Formats: sequence, structure tokens, C-alpha cells
Amino acid sequence: MQNVRYVKVGGKEDAATVVLERMRQELEGGLRVLGLATGSTMIPIYEAWAKSDLDFTDVTSFNLDEYVGLSADNPNSYAWFMNHHLFSHKPFKETYIPDGTADDLTAECDEYEALLRDAEIDLQFLGVGENGHIAFNEPGTPFSSTTHLTELTDSTLGVNSQYFEDESAIPNTALTMGIASILSSKKIILLAFGEKKRFALEQLLKGEATTDYPITALLSHPDVTIVTDLEGITD
Repeated sequence: MQNVRYVKVGGKEDAATVVLERMRQELEGGLRVLGLATGSTMIPIYEAWAKSDLDFTDVTSFNLDEYVGLSADNPNSYAWFMNHHLFSHKPFKETYIPDGTADDLTAECDEYEALLRDAEIDLQFLGVGENGHIAFNEPGTPFSSTTHLTELTDSTLGVNSQYFEDESAIPNTALTMGIASILSSKKIILLAFGEKKRFALEQLLKGEATTDYPITALLSHPDVTIVTDLEGITD
């Protein structure tokens, strides 16, 4: 797996420092389009960026996904998450997040995919689910998938319930970049911390691409960096 590089860190805070320096290098190297992720894994990353002197004013960002039915002012929406943790602290040239409240969700997916194709992401950040999903591409998602409407698995809903005061309010559908959309990025950084993510990374280490574990689609990408605090995860 010569295309996959592993960076061992001491934890999320250590990772934030490592990623900050990588981000500085990418910006100095001319990065102009950035793919962003959400979730607790990204909070220390965005906090470090917000406190830094990094300049994103010439950068356009695209987020991986958004829940269906949640407006941008809903604290559980990813639009709210991004504004709270990053966009309100660091101005970007433009920011794009799928609109989960669109009247025509299919059209919204098609339009978002068209924007992605035109923009060409320089660097995409990813997390990984305990079941190996990337973005909201659940197990079984074709590697050829583009931005689409997806139904979330019970596993994903269970993990995400920690962010909702009322579990019945958790949307069971979302709009997400597809696996092909993600793989079209020039570079990818995936962050995975804690023992609950070991199983997913072990599937990647096996070196066999299978839709049973969407993370394994990264095996076909030419430039992937895995940042993790897990012992025994090596290339």
C-alpha cells in the first residue's frame, strides 16, 4: 500500500498540531479547494486552525455531507457545526455544504456534484465510522457513487445519537458526497482515534478493496495519509 502513509500521534491534540503544520504547507503550496469533514474528531483540528494565523480567504471549501431535514440554524446540522467551529472564526472565499432542506434532493445532489467536478478538491479530510463508512457512504455503497441521498444504518444512528438530546429527532437520511466524489480529490487525510476505530483501519490494512467496508476504496487513491493514535497500525 505505497499510496497510504500512516502518521502515529499521541492523541487528538497532538494530531491537531500535526495537521496544522500540514495545512500550513498545503496553503503555502497553493491549495485553493479544501474538502471538510465534521464530527468530534474534527473539533480539535478546527480549534487549532481558528487560533492560528492560517489564511483561508482565497480557499473554497466543500463539506462531505448534511442531514436531510435540518436547517442551517439547527445545532445538530453540519452547517451549524462548521459555522460554530470554523467559519465564524476564519473567513473563506466560498463555502459549500449540501442543503438537506432542498425541495428537490436529487437535484441538490446533482448540482453539488457538478460544483465538485468544476472545483477539483486539492485536499479532502475524512473521518471513518466504526463500520468502515466514509462520509455517509455506508457498507454496500458502490465505489462509483457520486453525491447522493443515503439511508443511515442502525450502527451509524446509534453512534450519532450521542449528539442529539432527543434520539427520535435524529434524521435517518442524509446527503453525502459519494465514494467516487471523494476519490476525485488530489490528496486525502483520514483521521481515526480510539479503539472503536481499530476495526475499520484493520480492514484497510488487509489491502483488499470491498464495498463491505467503504474505507477500503482509499486503496485505489494515489495520495492518502492516515493520522491515528492507535498502536500497531502501520504501513
